[in-house]
Amino acid sequence: MSEQQTERPEPRTGHRVVVVGAGMAGVQTAVALREQGFTGPVTLIGAEPHQPYDRPPLSKAVLLGKAEDSAFDIDFEALGIELQLGRDVTGVRAGAHELDTLAGPVPYDALVIATGAEPVVLPGSEGVPGVHLLRTLDDAARLRPVLGEQHTVVVVGAGWIGAEFATAARTAGCEVTVVEAADRPLAGVLPAEVAAPMTRWYAEGGVELLTGTRVERVEPGRVILADGRTLAAGAVVVGIGARPATGWLAGSGIALGPDGSVTADDALRTSLPDVYAVGDCASFPSARYGSRLLVHHWDNALQGPRTAAANIIAAGAAGTPPPPAYDPVPYFWSEQFGRFVQYAGHHADADTRLWRGDPGDPDWSVLWLRDGAPVAVLAVGRPRDLAQGRRLIESGARIDPVRAADPAVPLKSTTRQ
Repeated sequence: MSEQQTERPEPRTGHRVVVVGAGMAGVQTAVALREQGFTGPVTLIGAEPHQPYDRPPLSKAVLLGKAEDSAFDIDFEALGIELQLGRDVTGVRAGAHELDTLAGPVPYDALVIATGAEPVVLPGSEGVPGVHLLRTLDDAARLRPVLGEQHTVVVVGAGWIGAEFATAARTAGCEVTVVEAADRPLAGVLPAEVAAPMTRWYAEGGVELLTGTRVERVEPGRVILADGRTLAAGAVVVGIGARPATGWLAGSGIALGPDGSVTADDALRTSLPDVYAVGDCASFPSARYGSRLLVHHWDNALQGPRTAAANIIAAGAAGTPPPPAYDPVPYFWSEQFGRFVQYAGHHADADTRLWRGDPGDPDWSVLWLRDGAPVAVLAVGRPRDLAQGRRLIESGARIDPVRAADPAVPLKSTTRQ
């Protein structure tokens, strides 16, 4: 046996990996296992009957009828990945290394939890005709004819999904009102000074935005506000947040955080042996930011699976070194009201905020620093700022704040020598 073979032993071929959740995180975990040389059985279980698909296009191309679906272009059969679709998993019995499903138990040697997040339902709206969520392909299919008929639409929630849906509805010719309980859009995500400029995007896009306004109740064809006003609504779309889809783990012994997320470690292992968690349902400790992060965005569902797959392989092959700790710079983007918005990092503990450009202009960005080093960047129509700012965050480099505040100076040129 050569020295190279000694350093890289093959994982056990009979070691069976089962992935629960057929969204981006689950699919990428299964694919990463194959890409990294795992040859044992891989089973991907999804609750929906559809071929696994990507979610971001649901609020854009699929919703507007520009695409029928957003199925992943992956040949699962060629990769030797067994798909079990339309199958609900109801529990985990860790002692037996088995999953409980309505169709019977499923054994595993290593388990990956990738069940994502589920939308928060507006209290009292369950079962009311004309009320919609936008999370699944079926949700988009139900909403597409609503837009086609140009109904009057009320959107509850001015977060990312609310803004994206309002944009799509206006593009389809609908009359749109967005109702937000907070005093501004993205109140739970961005500081007031940064979110404030986004308020006028709604009016510029032909959307009425009602902030500081709560919904009292929803009735067929109308929304009753807490201040007594009534809004006509051919359709109501609720976008008031999402929470980890982990209720099915009750009694499993898998530790959950106060937010309902699976509390994974920096190898994306859970509190139980041979069980991992990735994507929107899992939080992880970040040494970079000194806190536990729960990231409900596409990029996390793309990156985390590579770490989980590498750790599964390392655990199943004696002598294989574990991969580096999982500690990414979180990243996401949003397309709304003709603008491309990107964010990277985590600004909660920043001590300095720098504006690059005038937020009244079409293109601008914001940079957050801690102890002179960038920790987050928000870019509106300035993708170069995002790309360069993200690299600075990853490197931990300190920068010259005076130069960094000049939008004409590339961020990569602002590092201190």
